[in-house]
Amino acid sequence: METSNGSSRTDFILLGFSDRPQLEHIISVVAFIFYIITLVGNTTIILVSYLDTQLHTPMYYFLSNLSFLDLCYTTSIIPQMLVNLWGPKKSITYGGCVLQFFFALDLGATECLLLAVMAYDRYAAVCQPLHYTVIMHPELCQKMVLIAWLGGLGSALILCSLTLKLPRCGHWEVDNFFCEMPALIKMACVYSKVIEVVVFALGVVFLLVPLSLILISYGVITQAVMRIKSAVKWRKILNTCGSHLTVVSLFYGTIIYMYMKPHTSTSQDEGKFLTLFYTIVTPSLNPLIYTLRNKDVKSAIKRILPEFNPWLGK
Repeated sequence: METSNGSSRTDFILLGFSDRPQLEHIISVVAFIFYIITLVGNTTIILVSYLDTQLHTPMYYFLSNLSFLDLCYTTSIIPQMLVNLWGPKKSITYGGCVLQFFFALDLGATECLLLAVMAYDRYAAVCQPLHYTVIMHPELCQKMVLIAWLGGLGSALILCSLTLKLPRCGHWEVDNFFCEMPALIKMACVYSKVIEVVVFALGVVFLLVPLSLILISYGVITQAVMRIKSAVKWRKILNTCGSHLTVVSLFYGTIIYMYMKPHTSTSQDEGKFLTLFYTIVTPSLNPLIYTLRNKDVKSAIKRILPEFNPWLGK
């Protein structure tokens, strides 16, 4: 790699969509819009869950963590992506690339576990309503969230250390718009059986196992719901569980399609657009799904806004 234009040998080049320059401006505008929606939507969820005492429940504690996770995930990727799309250079420093790579793995794995935790919460709420507060006590909720964050951190440390040790033989061009694991592995000039085995094992632990637990939880929930004759309870359960199921479908659908199928069956362009979807679209849809389908959140927003009206008018 040349050192012209102020770039150094420790810089990576993010190729992104440079082979389609006519699309770069469109993609940058779309990414910027979705990033603003993500910031506003997820910040709103966190603030409403904190300010409204009626939302001080396990479900909204988990949802606040999910919103915070999405904020961190998009912020670690989109600003640098916009700089590269708008500016003349497509470079990112080695340190910046490592941070992007680490946070993408860490936060992605954490979200897999957190969505499974949220499914267990819905199971307890629907199938064990009389014992819900005893089962989902604050200490257990905090421990489950902590395990999810530590699990994501552990997997990221393992994969980062293995991937970054691979020899690149002078390759500095990342064929994606951010430093993602598949693109960094393709830069290596040697084949690593160890990484392949570790990626598959962690894929089972952080993708297939949580998804299986989610499906089992909702299988039991479905059986319980079928015995309910009250239309009001039906609607309430569908509102809360439907939001979570929609988020699970969007997240796991794209992630599993990207990481669990053979790489040879996915073209590079297709992979980039799929990555773009779960990087910028899914985090922005999560708060919209939960607010539009959830009466509790909409009612909480209506209760909180009047309290700020006098302050806003000053």
